[in-house]
Amino acid sequence: MKVHSVKHEETQYCHNCGAAVDYHFCAVCGQATKLHVPSAGEFIHEFVAHYVALEGRLWQTLYFLLCKPGLLTAEYIAGRRVRYVEPLRVYLTFSILFFALLKIGGVPESDFLIDDKPTAEVAAQAKREMLKGSKQGVNAVVLGVESPIEKKVEDFFNLPAKERNRQLYSAFFAYVPYAMFLLMPVFAMYLKLLYLGSGRRYGEHLLFALHTNAFAFAMFGLFIVLKPLGLDLLEFVLALWLLYYLPTAMRRVYGGSRWATFMRWMVLANLHALSIAIALVVAFGFAVMA
Repeated sequence: MKVHSVKHEETQYCHNCGAAVDYHFCAVCGQATKLHVPSAGEFIHEFVAHYVALEGRLWQTLYFLLCKPGLLTAEYIAGRRVRYVEPLRVYLTFSILFFALLKIGGVPESDFLIDDKPTAEVAAQAKREMLKGSKQGVNAVVLGVESPIEKKVEDFFNLPAKERNRQLYSAFFAYVPYAMFLLMPVFAMYLKLLYLGSGRRYGEHLLFALHTNAFAFAMFGLFIVLKPLGLDLLEFVLALWLLYYLPTAMRRVYGGSRWATFMRWMVLANLHALSIAIALVVAFGFAVMA
């Protein structure tokens, strides 16, 4: 005779995988055997606990991420992981919050183009820049025939200013969050090159990239929140902390002298800034070609 066995017919088999069950949880897939339609409160709890990660370990994760440069990465590499929120979840949470704040109150649509009606010279220059390096553009110049790309660029600059703004604004929020996420492996590759011979695996660099960029999104989100409040001194202090954070985190995780870390930080910051600029150009290029 089995002790504490589940006798109710409804719970003799797992609803998820079909395995026979004797207790309150399936031994094969782990799903609960006693199921009911969740209440509104349970839905909210599940969302908070599993998607936003607002559980007990979040507060320690936030403290280390925001106040202890590099310590969260070092802890994760050392194998102390259960007590902290997963790196990818931390990055996604702060990036989503940042772009949400940016859309709500950070960047008005009217800021994307200042000139109400660009001159012919501005339009011509923009066309030259967008056609640079394009095979179709070269053919258009050599043969004197307008290429499809050239036609789309010209059509874009012939649009009313309001429509141009709308397209650029939509492209920014449609493509840039994904572009920033795709830059994480690139950021990790820069670190791999800067620390060749250190014995660090690429995954460790990617982990560092997720944590440090999550911190950057958190800081930029704070700037958006603080801007209407006029707290200039606090913004200045946070800006200094933002500059101090990355080289300090690099030294804590990778070691090395202050001078070597500073040089690597300068190279890394410039390479990442260049990557972001290219990502923005590509995103706005999609808007023009749409």
